[in-house]
Amino acid sequence: MKYITRTIWILSLVSLFTDMASEMLYPIMPIYLKHIGFSVVLIGVLEGVAEAIAGLSKGYFGKLSDTTAKRLPFVRIGYSLSAISKPMMAVFVYPLWIFFARTIDRFGKGIRTGARDALLSDETMITNKGKVFGFHRSMDTMGAVMGPALALLYLYYRPEDYKNLFYLAFIPGLIAVGTLFLLKQKQRVKEPGQERPSFFSFLRYWANSPVGYRKLTVGLLAFALFNSSDVFLLLKAKESGLDDTIVIGVYIFYNLVFALFAFPIGIVADKIGLKKMFMFGLGLFVVVYLGMSMNSNIYLFFGLFFLYGVYAAATEGISKAWISNIVDQKDVATAIGTYSGFQSICAMLASSLAGIIWYRFGAPATFLVTAGITIVVLFYFLFITSPKSEQ
Repeated sequence: MKYITRTIWILSLVSLFTDMASEMLYPIMPIYLKHIGFSVVLIGVLEGVAEAIAGLSKGYFGKLSDTTAKRLPFVRIGYSLSAISKPMMAVFVYPLWIFFARTIDRFGKGIRTGARDALLSDETMITNKGKVFGFHRSMDTMGAVMGPALALLYLYYRPEDYKNLFYLAFIPGLIAVGTLFLLKQKQRVKEPGQERPSFFSFLRYWANSPVGYRKLTVGLLAFALFNSSDVFLLLKAKESGLDDTIVIGVYIFYNLVFALFAFPIGIVADKIGLKKMFMFGLGLFVVVYLGMSMNSNIYLFFGLFFLYGVYAAATEGISKAWISNIVDQKDVATAIGTYSGFQSICAMLASSLAGIIWYRFGAPATFLVTAGITIVVLFYFLFITSPKSEQ
């Protein structure tokens, strides 16, 4: 695996430890917030605000990384903020402080995303992008397997000891930050005449970006606008009779499938084309959502979540590799940051829309509408995207 360089290994290990820290808390976050007095509405507002901040900051800091010709400072600061946010959640339980801590975590993600993905892109050639981004997603998602598993093990012996779990989550976060100092900043040539961008200056990139990038991003965002949170899949499983432990087990199973398939799928994608692999992933997504709309069999849920893990492996890393192949290398952080920013906003709207459809028409309607829109997006990619964007 000569194409997996030292830098790619380090960034992938950092993502693994960071995701382990975050996912240790993901299954218990709503329970903890309710435990300290947060209402369901307040929890929703908290997550919405945090994601919106992360979304907007991804574009700005991606642009700033390209403008300053620096990557590593943004990566280090971003991961450091996410690490220190974990114990902050346990120090005080006042709503304003919780908002601040959660926002710090998401802000850190916004700072690092574009610069980190640009570093990954800088480390490889166009023929290996699927492998590299697939390997990174595989390592990242393995953290999402280990984190909830460790949380379940801890809570089995220490039931409802949520506060100390936040302190424990600081340990892998700290390891991630320490690992980053094994990297050295590579010298990049700063473009002459570049001024420090304003917060929304990344939006101007859209007008000047390659046509292939805009066509690709329109399709990706159309899908994101209806691709709601995984929470709705878990809620459907819960409604069908799975108890809490099995629901969390299904979530771990999905992440394990994702982690195991992301790298080999990236290898195949480089051979057959990123567009074909991405469309294959969307096809699996349609099958999963159609299945969710009709299924109430507990055992069949594991089959659907298996397919959902393969879908994620065939789309998440592939979409970023695809973007990095069709934009100038000097604009990779801006391009990925801009897309990731809009994607965060779309994801927030998607979950709100899914919640409304679920409330008004029931769970099957939610999944059927999403599956139907995804079929339209599939045809868009089949007929609309340009040859340049099919790399």
